[in-house]
Amino acid sequence: MELKETTVSTQTVYEGIIVNVRRDKAQLIDGRVTNREVVEHPGGVCVFALDKEDKVILVRQYRYPMGEVVLELPAGKLEKGEDPSDSGLRELGEETGLVPETYLSMGVSFSSPGIMEERIHYFFATDLIQGPTHPDDGEFLEVVRIPFDQLVEMAQKGEIKDGKTLIGIFKAKMLMEERKG
Repeated sequence: MELKETTVSTQTVYEGIIVNVRRDKAQLIDGRVTNREVVEHPGGVCVFALDKEDKVILVRQYRYPMGEVVLELPAGKLEKGEDPSDSGLRELGEETGLVPETYLSMGVSFSSPGIMEERIHYFFATDLIQGPTHPDDGEFLEVVRIPFDQLVEMAQKGEIKDGKTLIGIFKAKMLMEERKG
């Protein structure tokens, strides 16, 4: 059995600054037609940056939808047509002023594949060179450095709530363990 649904029709019901929402009719595997709502998002990047003292660079910023300050890895939205690798470097530089000499892909995750098209691309950055920060207009954040082992413990205790940051931490942990052998 091929696990695939076929789009029968599509209608945009909302066009926003960052996301659009559409309502599709999709034909199921058994031939029935059902409604699907899809949030269109350009995708994003998330960068796990580790300094020479094994401290991870994070940002604290107020996240309006959550109504609280969130501790997270540097991250941001892909610009139209932008290569994810370039986007990660841009976001890391804007938010922290850091430029890595070593920069590796750690793969992709789907934010919420039942309703959203967003794909987040993860990168691992080391051998960091400090430069000036230049956050986006209206972006206010604080850069913090947390020892890697402490950050993993914070994630395990539920003190890190941001999903992309949790994924980035554990992808980096696996990569670092793999490198040690």
